[in-house]
Amino acid sequence: MLVLSRKVCEKIKLGDSITLTIVKVSGDKVRLGIEAPADVKVLRDELERYPEEPLQHPSKLLIEADLRELPLAS
Repeated sequence: MLVLSRKVCEKIKLGDSITLTIVKVSGDKVRLGIEAPADVKVLRDELERYPEEPLQHPSKLLIEADLRELPLAS
């Protein structure tokens, strides 16, 4: 693994068509800008590991959780 130090607004080139730009550094968080061709898949690691879980609207998740976990009133 190559580890580089960069400052805000500095860039890193990956090959001929991908550019990473350091947009913001705040505490332990780094905000990156990624310029890549449309045919290049750019995906956060945690989404790549769990691709089979469909994204749902938060309100639907709350309704489903209420139906499964809350006891019915008697």
